Amino acid sequence: MLEVSNLACSRGDHRLFCGLNFSLNLGQIMQVQGANGSGKTSLLRTLCGFIMPDEGDIVWRGESIRDLDEDYYAEMLYLGHLNAIKDELSALENLRISAGLSGVVLEEQEAISALRRMGLRGREMLPTKVLSQGQRRRVALARLLVSDAKLWILDEPLTALDVGAVALVQELISEHLAQQGMVIFTTHQPLQVAGIEMRSLTLS
Repeated sequence: MLEVSNLACSRGDHRLFCGLNFSLNLGQIMQVQGANGSGKTSLLRTLCGFIMPDEGDIVWRGESIRDLDEDYYAEMLYLGHLNAIKDELSALENLRISAGLSGVVLEEQEAISALRRMGLRGREMLPTKVLSQGQRRRVALARLLVSDAKLWILDEPLTALDVGAVALVQELISEHLAQQGMVIFTTHQPLQVAGIEMRSLTLS
């Protein structure tokens, strides 16, 4: 499904990584590891097509993502370490707008159900600026519940989450993999998915 060959990326004059080769198939999960500044976020953003690599290619379903454009974005969901939500909008409005930008028509009740599963019952209509950091992260993570994307690319998804929310994210990832989804992620916190072999890629 996803093949990466001879990938290289720089930040300014500094080469972050080069010669990266890996593939990911349906139902597989891979953790990108490395010290701060090793290029983990840059790699994820390159896989999303947000950053052009210095060298190499990223192939999805046999075609370069440079040629697929919107067809690739329809099957990929990126969640960065920033929440990318609007403070003045409610949790419900943020979720419906982000779904719409991804091409998903999300009915109000579907959005409410997703937010409630994320532990935000009673806070769906509140402006997100009054929510805690953990609650704001849950709003962002609710996108996982309403997305049709096959490939999830997650940069520090567990940031600001309590133990219960971490367990819920692990549950959502397990469900996605069981449905032949794919996940690439970074995290500084332990993330365990029962019954699934965790692949890893270490940047140095």
